[in-house]
Amino acid sequence: MTTTSNNSHPEKIGFIGLGIMGRRMARNLLKAGFSLSVHDLNREPVEELLTLGAADAGSVAGAAKANIVITMLPDTPDVEAVVLGEGGLASEMQPGSILIDMSSISPTATQAMAQELAARGIEMLDAPVSGGFQGAENATLSIMVGGKADVLERCRPVLEAMGKTISHIGGHGAGQVCKICNQVAVAINIQAVAEALTLAKKNGVDPAKVRTALLGGFAQSRALDLHGQRFLEGNYAAGFRVTLQRKDLRLALENGSATGTVLPATALIQQLYGVLDATGRANLDNSALALLLQEMSGVQVAST
Repeated sequence: MTTTSNNSHPEKIGFIGLGIMGRRMARNLLKAGFSLSVHDLNREPVEELLTLGAADAGSVAGAAKANIVITMLPDTPDVEAVVLGEGGLASEMQPGSILIDMSSISPTATQAMAQELAARGIEMLDAPVSGGFQGAENATLSIMVGGKADVLERCRPVLEAMGKTISHIGGHGAGQVCKICNQVAVAINIQAVAEALTLAKKNGVDPAKVRTALLGGFAQSRALDLHGQRFLEGNYAAGFRVTLQRKDLRLALENGSATGTVLPATALIQQLYGVLDATGRANLDNSALALLLQEMSGVQVAST
């Protein structure tokens, strides 16, 4: 069934990066009535969004014709290439327009790009997200924003079409700092749940009953709720891939090194994600930490 935008909003949006998250976020912008042009190196999501009412930007330069451009790309070098590279957004966007980078990248690189864009009269927000593909699908993402408050207010209707919680963290780069803090907490929590349920299984105690009991106490968390259920089902299909979580923890450790912050648990879990990557499991869900733990412990938490 085709869903066509009614173009009820004055802002014209260009969207670059239609991966697992980006394509869902773009759909929600169309549902909210925004005029949207899209670009991705993979044609399949572009074609899908064209059937829903988007226009084909055709290139980074084409997307830059919009007065608000959103990027949702895998890593810092990808964003830098799109923004600062030949024919990139810095040279193609018009003064007075806004870049919203919703990728998860280096805070330092974000600050440098914001400075370069500002010299050309272009505003920037860093607005990384949390909530996974389900949050992107349901427009319930948590969006962590760095940049000027007045620019955020102009862009708030755009962000509200994709997320439920919009938090202004501070100046340029603050959104990215918040995101790496989020990823540190998430990864450590996943590892804690994996260890708890593996320990239960090794003792001959039903992990499902342990999970239910823990959900009623101080150990309750979304990781225990959602990922704990994944462990019981043996379901590690990607929602947020190992390779992306590994990248985010690398960013956290780099920032920790630069700021003199000691992150021992983060360093350990980053090594475990490295093992998953080295053993051909980089594209599993980041909850696949549990697989390694179960293998090392000689047990299987899933009942089947």
